[in-house]
Amino acid sequence: MDAYSFTARSIDGQDIDLSQYRGKVALVVNVASKCGFTPQYTGLQSLYADLEERGLVILGFPCNQFGSQEPGSSDDIAGFCSLTYNVTFPMFEKIRVNGSDAHPLYEFLKKEAPGVLGSKAIKWNFTKFLVDRDGRVVRRYAPNDAPEAIRADIEKLL
Repeated sequence: MDAYSFTARSIDGQDIDLSQYRGKVALVVNVASKCGFTPQYTGLQSLYADLEERGLVILGFPCNQFGSQEPGSSDDIAGFCSLTYNVTFPMFEKIRVNGSDAHPLYEFLKKEAPGVLGSKAIKWNFTKFLVDRDGRVVRRYAPNDAPEAIRADIEKLL
């Protein structure tokens, strides 16, 4: 079992087998359009544009569990990301990251890389998980860890 053993529905409704990303380094992020951290889309897109050819993929998972900061439909979210931040990395349908109905990928990520003091729960939007080419979770980053600040960690895996 690894991070590439799951499926998820893309923002346009297609079932995606995450095994297609095996061999790439992934940064998995729960995102929201109306959050104080939303401007991190700029940094995420910049990382993706700079490092995609070297094998980076960023996987964005909208989530409305924190302050109802992702209330829109998939079309709303896709439009916002494209028009406001020119996001070109893969985006997925809105999911839950905590609770009994959390997406299985997030259950796996939380188990593999617990948070502060061993906490499994995601605390807020823009929590990030760095996954190596084999699907192993390398590290968990807090919402306030800017994408640019983790670039060196990503480049070590590329």
